Amino acid sequence: MKVGVIQQHNNADTDNNRSRLIEKIRVLAAQGAQIIVLQELHDSLYFCQVESPDNFDLAIKIPSKVTDIYSDVAKECGVVIVTSLFEQRATGLYHNTSVVFESDGTVAGKYRKMHIPDDPAYYEKFYFTPGDMGFEPINTSVGKLGVLVCWDQWYPEAARLMALKGAELLIYPTAIGWESTDTEDEKKRQRDAWMIVQRGHAVANGLPVITVNRVGHEPDPSKSTAGITFWGSSFVAGPQGELLYVAPDYEEVEKIVDIDMKRSENVRRWWPFLRDRRIEFFDKLSMRYIDD
Repeated sequence: MKVGVIQQHNNADTDNNRSRLIEKIRVLAAQGAQIIVLQELHDSLYFCQVESPDNFDLAIKIPSKVTDIYSDVAKECGVVIVTSLFEQRATGLYHNTSVVFESDGTVAGKYRKMHIPDDPAYYEKFYFTPGDMGFEPINTSVGKLGVLVCWDQWYPEAARLMALKGAELLIYPTAIGWESTDTEDEKKRQRDAWMIVQRGHAVANGLPVITVNRVGHEPDPSKSTAGITFWGSSFVAGPQGELLYVAPDYEEVEKIVDIDMKRSENVRRWWPFLRDRRIEFFDKLSMRYIDD
């Protein structure tokens, strides 16, 4: 499978962000991409650095004229596109939602982000209601996609449930970066942990992983911090966690990566983790914490 990755630096002009994405989609499609994955909340700046009711104006209905933009380019180029949008589901009800467009322009499915962070500069609980669609893979012409979003990537349960329901790929649109006061050692630890945990999902489930992150510095509108420098480093890993591609830390990227989809079958034969799971002893995984 030829996977297109777009790692982009955004600005405050949503129309400009979208138009640049569309042109990059066309370029990757012309180079043979079959599926193209975009970063988290790719139409705007990462507005969750502050809690502001005005930012709800960025939300869109699904479907809408905005989703029509991605539907049209998917059909024009004949590619599957994995988007990440700020959804207004109803008045006062919003989600962080990935919409997957089929190569004929129809909506193949969507996923609402389940795990919502609430940390300094990542005030997502102010904006997003946790997803209520569960962990359901999305069927497309290129395969069954286990689409998750950013903070979901730290949870092995989410990846496992996607795998158990037949996902053939794990996909993570992402927005994560460094705070200016982080030391160089701390920056390295954070990014390494981020890559290691997702490569672990690839290994544990015998599936390729595609992660697409934002890149570049975005200032804090409140000026209470020095903003976030998104660390890029979008990557594609194979079913043994092997790195097939890693993007630069500080540069925009449009890249096609080849994934051998037959490897998952072989890897799962060599390492039959699903066979050997002791599911009869896993009931307590549904508990928040196991007290003595």
